[in-house]
Amino acid sequence: MAGDAKKLQPIIIKRVKKGGHAAHGGAWKIAYADFVTAMMAFFLLMWLLGSTTEGDKKGIADYFQSPLKVAMAGGSGSGDASHVIKGGGKDLTRQSGQVKEGDVESKRSSFNLRALKEEQRRAERTRLQELKSKVEEVLKDNPRFSALGGQIRLDMTKEGLRIQIVDENNRPMFDSGSAVVKPYMRELLRELGNVLTEVPNRLTIEGHTDATPFPAGDKGYSNWELSADRANASRREMVAGGLSEERMLRVQGLASSKLLDTKDPKGPANRRISIIVMNRDAEDAVLKNLPDIDDETAPAPGQASENDSSSSAPTPR
Repeated sequence: MAGDAKKLQPIIIKRVKKGGHAAHGGAWKIAYADFVTAMMAFFLLMWLLGSTTEGDKKGIADYFQSPLKVAMAGGSGSGDASHVIKGGGKDLTRQSGQVKEGDVESKRSSFNLRALKEEQRRAERTRLQELKSKVEEVLKDNPRFSALGGQIRLDMTKEGLRIQIVDENNRPMFDSGSAVVKPYMRELLRELGNVLTEVPNRLTIEGHTDATPFPAGDKGYSNWELSADRANASRREMVAGGLSEERMLRVQGLASSKLLDTKDPKGPANRRISIIVMNRDAEDAVLKNLPDIDDETAPAPGQASENDSSSSAPTPR
């Protein structure tokens, strides 16, 4: 018995008393809130990347590579017209950024205006081509004009349809030094005036001479005055043929400043009358450069002012 008692060991039970949790502990809520915030930021980033154009992405990349350069020079991603947060677009692959609705309407209106003007230009070119064919037909069908041959030249220029009547040694439009139209040329100009009534375009009439100096030109009358008088005489004949005065936009003498035959400045081809049926662009350019005369005392065209002491031009030979 005594031996058995010695073998028995006392059983010791240790009890650990744990402290109770604080009421409604909230540490886990903070961690959960951080997790939700991170997920929201992630999905927001994914949405932005999905709704941002390639051009804006490039702008963002450029900004972070050199932010000062983009901010100073502008570019995709640096301004409101190409802002990143636009809610997507119709084509996410395009290189340009999203634009304001007002910018879209402005660009659309500008495009429509350009398209309308281009359509008007095409219609006008077609009308002038038809007029060119009409003039050629009139000249061909009238035997009285067949003798003029190569004296009448028609071509299209940037200003419109140009009709040139050039001199020949054996068949001049005017006598030397004179602004009196020859009878056969008078008939041609009146016929042209009648044909040109078929279009509404306004006209420029130019008189040209060769480079031979006008006799006694140092006394006030020169090739400049002679060419202007010849252009004006041609205008009168066209008006007599039925063309309205209001159709005349410009009548001018250019002397020998625009030679047709530069190899022979004194050649007969340089003595000519140019009739230009102007297109709208050429007409607008002329009207834009005309001065506005508000002074009621300014002399009327063709009249000398009271202070002009120059003598009247002598009668050309």
